[in-house]
Formats: sequence, C-alpha cells, structure tokens
Amino acid sequence: MVVGITAVYFLMNLIGRPSLKYGTPFPVVARMSFGIMGANLAAGIRGIVGIVWYGVQTYFASKAVQALVLTFYPAAQAWTHGGFFGLSPLGWGSFLFMWLFQLLIFLNGMETIRKFIDFCGPVVYIVMFALAIWIVSQTGLSSLSLQLAPRTEGAALPHMANAAMLIVAYFAALLLNFGDFSRFASGERAMKVGNFLGLPVNFIVFAIITVIVTAGTLKVFDEAIMDPVAIVERIGNPFVVALGSITFIVATMGINIVANFVSPAYDISNLYPEKIDFRLGGLITSILSVLVCPWMFVSSPHAITIFVSIFGAALGPMFGIIVSDYYLVKRQTIALNDLYTMSPSGSLYFDGGWNWLALVALAGSATVSIGLALLGAYSVILNVGDWGWLIGAGLGAVLYTALMRREAPSLSRPGVTA
Repeated sequence: MVVGITAVYFLMNLIGRPSLKYGTPFPVVARMSFGIMGANLAAGIRGIVGIVWYGVQTYFASKAVQALVLTFYPAAQAWTHGGFFGLSPLGWGSFLFMWLFQLLIFLNGMETIRKFIDFCGPVVYIVMFALAIWIVSQTGLSSLSLQLAPRTEGAALPHMANAAMLIVAYFAALLLNFGDFSRFASGERAMKVGNFLGLPVNFIVFAIITVIVTAGTLKVFDEAIMDPVAIVERIGNPFVVALGSITFIVATMGINIVANFVSPAYDISNLYPEKIDFRLGGLITSILSVLVCPWMFVSSPHAITIFVSIFGAALGPMFGIIVSDYYLVKRQTIALNDLYTMSPSGSLYFDGGWNWLALVALAGSATVSIGLALLGAYSVILNVGDWGWLIGAGLGAVLYTALMRREAPSLSRPGVTA
C-alpha cells in the first residue's frame, strides 16, 4: 500500500502542475490535448463517472441518516415500508436530506468547500482514535497486531504489486481532475507538501488505525468488522451510535464533494460556458445524480460491472494522453490565450476544434482497456483487475505521443508562453 499511495502522490503532482501553472480546471487542461471542442468529450466522460458515484455515495450516506433516525425514533420503522421508485418514505427523506445538505455546501463556493473539508478530516480522526482506544481497552495491547489474515502463499512481490495497483485504481477518477484543486495552490511547493501530507502520511496513519480497530473486533465481537458504523452499532450505546453515524456522514460528504461533485460541475459548465457557470453546473449535477436512481444501480452487480468496465477503464487512457501531451509533446509550454479561442489560427484549434489524433489514441487504448476489463469481469480471460488503469494509461500515452510526433509535428508546437 505504501508503494501504491506513493505512486498516487507523484501522479497527482504530474496532473496538477499544468492547472497550477495556468490556473485552469481539468476541462480546460483537456483542451491542450483534445482540442477546444474535443475537451468536451473528455470532460463528459469524467462528468458521467462523477455524477453516478456522487449519487451512489449520497445514497450510502443516507443509509446512515436513516439508521440514526431509527435509533432515536423507533416508530419511524413504519416509514420504511412501501414507497416508490425503489425507496421507502424514510429512505427518500434521508436521501433528499443528504442531497440538499451537500448542495448547500457546494453553492456557497470553493472556500466553503475547503473549510468543510478542513473540518471533516480532524473530526474523522478524533472518532477513529477514540474507537481505537476503546478497542485496546477491551482487548489489551494484543489488538495492536497489524496482521489480519494468514500470510499469503507464493512470492510476496506479486501480492504487493496488486495491492499497489488497487490503491492507484481507487484514486483513478480524482487523478484525472486533481487540477480542479491544484489551480488554487499558492505554488508548486505548497501543492507537493499538501499532497504529501494528504496522501502518503494521511493514508498510512489512517490505515494503521483501521487495521488496529479491525483486528480488535476479532476478539471483541468474534468477527472482523471493517465498517466503523457497524462497530459502534454493536457497542449498543445510542449516543455512540449517533456519534459513529454522524462521523460516517461527515466523512462521506467530504469525500463525495471533492471526488464526485466539483469535477462534474466544472465539466458541465465547460459544455456551455457562456450560459452555465460553476454553481449552475453543480445544480445540474445534483439533479442528474437523483435521476440515475443510485439505489437501483448499486443493487445490480451487472450494472456496476458494465459501468466500471466501460467508463472507469476510459479514465486511464485519458490520463496518459493528457500527461504525455503536456510533458512529452508540448514540453510544458502552452499558448495561454489559445485555450480560450476558437480562432483557426490558434494552436489548439486543430481540426474544427478537435484533435482527431488524440481521439484515435483514446479510442485505441480505451478499447483495449475496456475489452480487458469486460472479458476479465465475465471470466473469458484472466482478470487483469486494477492493472487495467495502468495498461490504459500507458497505452494511451504511447499511442498519442507516437501519433503526434509522426503525423502532426506542427500541431505539437509549443506556442507562446503566458
């Protein structure tokens, strides 16, 4: 895991640098490689992924709200029956509460989002530390073991590599649009320090706490419980249950807004920037997240498999294309004004606003990545699992760089720096 989160740290810095330098979000950075109009395709794919997962995470958080209501008002059990479109009256109330709460935070702007995230982190840590202390008080120092399962057979290196790729794949969506946040950094050093504290340091410390707590549940409850909300529910104290549920809700909201709300808002506003601003893009994202009926989506393993295989597998190729374009083709130099003009003389106009070579590279690499994901998911071939992201990113970078350097060297001219 250390290797995986360290890789994510370096990849975040790579994708964040162009946004930091030019002050642009992901959809605008995508114009550098896909063209002024072609960027809409890249932003659209990322937006679809964000909207669906935003709805899913909102639904999961609403389950904690529902549990909280039932804990303090058992009579609400009567509202868990019936309903429409797959949700009970209490389910709808809990979901819409979470939906509205997150929307209000978003509509207050990026500064409010930043303050909310700053609040979420310490709160979650305080509760997790308290839970770890309680576990240790019940089991003694024996729960400090960091091994949850017997050692796996065979060479350790393949297992370590798979674990590392699991971490990278987990951050696949945020890796693509990290520029939405790095653009607000005061400088490259601030971005790197923030990433270092927020990724390797935060991830490792939190992982250690989680393993200690989970290992302790084996002795306290005779089973390994990985869900902190489920752990506090087993404690039986209603106030502890409330604390755990609220913590889960806060943590989910923080992650959801950052990873799945901000990006589609930018992506949608990029489709029609003259009429759709960032706030309106967020409102549209919220509405669409309800229309996808996430509670039905998560109840269908087949739907999840298809969605992740098709849309998730396309994120890696786009990452590879954008990074290789900025560092290998354009060598970190862009004509800033060309990011905002449809003039045929602009270096990013390409062919009617579309860089067809980027689309060819995306189609070729995504076909391989999606094909491997689908065939593996249905056991037609060996399941490459989380390696699909790396395969897609690598293939996209190689294809794009080769096509640009061979077929259109004039299209990769650096232009004039700002």
